[in-house]
Amino acid sequence: MFDDRRDAGRRLAGYLRPEADAVVLGLPRGGVPVAFEVAAALKAPLDVLVVRKLGVPWQPELAFGAIGEGGVRVLNQSVVQRAGLDEPVMAAVEAAERTELARRIERFRHGQDRVELAGRTAVIVDDGVATGATARAACQVARAQGARRVVLAVPVGAPDIADRFAGYADEVVCPDRPRFFQAVGQGYRNFGQTPDAEVAALLNEARRGPAAGEAGS
Repeated sequence: MFDDRRDAGRRLAGYLRPEADAVVLGLPRGGVPVAFEVAAALKAPLDVLVVRKLGVPWQPELAFGAIGEGGVRVLNQSVVQRAGLDEPVMAAVEAAERTELARRIERFRHGQDRVELAGRTAVIVDDGVATGATARAACQVARAQGARRVVLAVPVGAPDIADRFAGYADEVVCPDRPRFFQAVGQGYRNFGQTPDAEVAALLNEARRGPAAGEAGS
């Protein structure tokens, strides 16, 4: 078991190889403390990847697409067709999620620009993967923002996590894959909520640190 998210990040980093063009992207909120330690170990810039999945109105957990910063919008056409979604319905869902996306960006970034992903390796980090819906949306958004390669790195997940992300991530790194996996929290001794203020503080600390300075040089 991991003591907490910071411990998980330090241990997860040992399974990742440094890449000169890598950007470490934490999924808020719980993924950011993990990503902070990964970025420090890899000497890579840290950023937050704010995404919103677009859920079918009568089945919100079923995502027909995802949106991210920079006007990125990706659609799962097979879900759109199976659910019989038309443009007005999809537009209404997207409008609501764009409002929430903007709110979260402001809450976490405080006006700071995002790190550009074009031509780079996006290392997407969360504290674990249960259903995987948000992480899959994150992989799609990172790719749409121009990432050359997408790596999903999480401390704990289901035994079949690699199969679940085939076609979404080029590589999946998950050191702890319990045979009887039910929830991310089972991999942690301390799994309290991560406050918004902690996310913002870690991002600010990373920007001021050596990794941020090297990324800009």
